[in-house]
Amino acid sequence: MPLRPSLAALSGVAGTLAVGSALFATYRRLARHQRAEAAKLNDLLPVHSAWWRARFDHKGALLYVALGDSAAQGIGASSPGRSYVGRLSTRLRAATHSSLRVVNLSVSGATTWLCRRDQLPKLEKYEPDIVTCAIGANDIIDYDPEAFERNIRHVYAALPSHAIVADLPCMWIPDREKKVAHANAVLRRVAEEHGLTVAPLYATTRAQGFLRTYRNSAGDLFHPNDRGYRVWASAFEPAIAARVARIAADRAVSDADATVHDSAAAGTTARAAERAAGRASRRGTGPLAAD
Repeated sequence: MPLRPSLAALSGVAGTLAVGSALFATYRRLARHQRAEAAKLNDLLPVHSAWWRARFDHKGALLYVALGDSAAQGIGASSPGRSYVGRLSTRLRAATHSSLRVVNLSVSGATTWLCRRDQLPKLEKYEPDIVTCAIGANDIIDYDPEAFERNIRHVYAALPSHAIVADLPCMWIPDREKKVAHANAVLRRVAEEHGLTVAPLYATTRAQGFLRTYRNSAGDLFHPNDRGYRVWASAFEPAIAARVARIAADRAVSDADATVHDSAAAGTTARAAERAAGRASRRGTGPLAAD
């Protein structure tokens, strides 16, 4: 009789160990898979970069410039065109019924400091109609609040007033979420000071919930996949639509001013011709003078 509780206890311990061992084995398989997928995506970094650079010199009636990190490059998507920058480009062409030149200045792995150092000098060469900037996610692991605010202030101050900036996406990991909350408060405050529009990337990604976020992630469980980038693009779309409307309104005013100017110029020319004809008639040298 005394042996039965001992056997039961041993059976329970053995079952616990078996479950623990199975969970540990599953974790190791997932970790290996994640590392393998991350390596695959890492191999695609130069491919995506070359894809965007090949489009720098394309002509277009409108110019869209994007700044950011690997998300702007579209790492994790099945092709760069399915990134949020690619999706927004497609929407811009459809909404404006116009050709569009896209200059993607983003660099995979960029932090706010690297964006400030490498991307802003290139931005100075352009006069873009549309600008998006999503930067800061790579600052979170080694988050330095003072350096982050200093860099984001420099970046935002260099953007045109019509630029659309995104706050950081939901990351779900508690420690990172605390840092993201602080960083997003800084982003929104500095954006407001400079009159920039904020695309609500955090609220949009968080609304997906944990399970859908997992399904919307690439194999490295960090970058979005095609579905995830569709969600990212949706965070920008209202601000993009407002910017398109503003461009259309400005062009309508410009066209109206040009029409008024042309009409005024035509009227001035006609009046000058009439005065010249009158003077000629009085002198008897005009086409209506009597023989």
